[in-house]
Amino acid sequence: MTRACGRLRRGAVIAVAVGTLVVPVCGGAAFGAGAPGAAPAGARQPAPSPSPSDGFRTLTPEVKRQVDEAVEKVMRDANVPGVTVGMWTPGKGSHVRSFGIADKETGRPMTPDLYTRIGSETKTFTVTALLKLVDEGRIGLDDTIGEYVDGVPNGNRITLRELAGMRSGLYNYTEDPDFFEALTSDPQRPFTPRELLDYAFRHPVLFQPGEKFFYCNTNLILLGLVVEQVGGRPLQDYIRENVTEPAGMDSTLLATDAAFPEPHAQGYTNQTADGKVADSTDWNPSWGWAAGAMISTLEDLRVWAPTVATGVLPDGKTLISPATQKQRLDTPPTTIPGAGYGLGIFDVQGWIGHNGSLPGYESLTIYLPSARATLVVVLNTDIGRNDTEPSTLLGDAITKIVSPQHVFDLPAQPSGR
Repeated sequence: MTRACGRLRRGAVIAVAVGTLVVPVCGGAAFGAGAPGAAPAGARQPAPSPSPSDGFRTLTPEVKRQVDEAVEKVMRDANVPGVTVGMWTPGKGSHVRSFGIADKETGRPMTPDLYTRIGSETKTFTVTALLKLVDEGRIGLDDTIGEYVDGVPNGNRITLRELAGMRSGLYNYTEDPDFFEALTSDPQRPFTPRELLDYAFRHPVLFQPGEKFFYCNTNLILLGLVVEQVGGRPLQDYIRENVTEPAGMDSTLLATDAAFPEPHAQGYTNQTADGKVADSTDWNPSWGWAAGAMISTLEDLRVWAPTVATGVLPDGKTLISPATQKQRLDTPPTTIPGAGYGLGIFDVQGWIGHNGSLPGYESLTIYLPSARATLVVVLNTDIGRNDTEPSTLLGDAITKIVSPQHVFDLPAQPSGR
């Protein structure tokens, strides 16, 4: 799975998928006939009733105990300071629990009410904003980016659809060595979207549009500029007014500086110039902008998981039209086995959503339509184990227990790719 917003490595920044996620999502898994997005406009999406065959176990005390033990084992093995896990499914129960510490210095415990940086999960919000404009007839997914932004290599050929689906062929600015040096030498510095694009555009295109999947944060910076231009307001305002407020997500925002609402956990990373572990809590996330700068909470992510997966708001109204949502959930194959990526969203073994990774923080927000099950994991480190992100390790360990037919089993991705 790709890293949430783009993972930094010494000398290179790696996008983590599905994210991150980089989030390479669902390798080629297609959505079948009961997929979200088949309801008439304005109607609540058909939701299958959970059953013993829906692939998700009832959250009995014994199952919860197994989940807790699996989480604690990952924490020990990967040296994760703090984790909060939330699971919810109608008729089969819920389980919310925090583990470990939010602050190494004070020993303050991790709790479910903390704000967190969600990295590449931001992509799901930016693309949702884009799709709102599509539904309003103000843009088309097959418009070229050159119609909106000047100076894009291949801009007269790359479509908005290819940007959202990670098939543009553009260079990923977070892998540029000069960008890495600029960020790690002064993590508090602000970056503008144009500065980020400059890092990408100094490199030749990697392939022609639509040829293949390549997780790239540059794509989302461009889409953020399109939303601002067509939506007529700053991206953070457009997302708030058209996406998070309608969903009732009052604790979710696109950060425009290093400010971080309280309470929050301290974040720990080794994505530094010298590779040493540092507290990255107050690093300025502007370098992620439309690709990774958002902040949220466990409860808001609980709301977002089914909303983004179905296009339907908690009150039953449509956020994204069924026809557009169907296009969003078309997940062509990626380079990652078992994962497919649609328009700013992935499908990994039936789990739909995204992961996120930003220095010091990771998250995973996914939804299993057959069981109407939601899984949210948030943690205060992005330091992986054996090239696998801790959020992926946790997702794998938890789903092996609660949904053994649908295991979130993204393979490790080599660094520096």
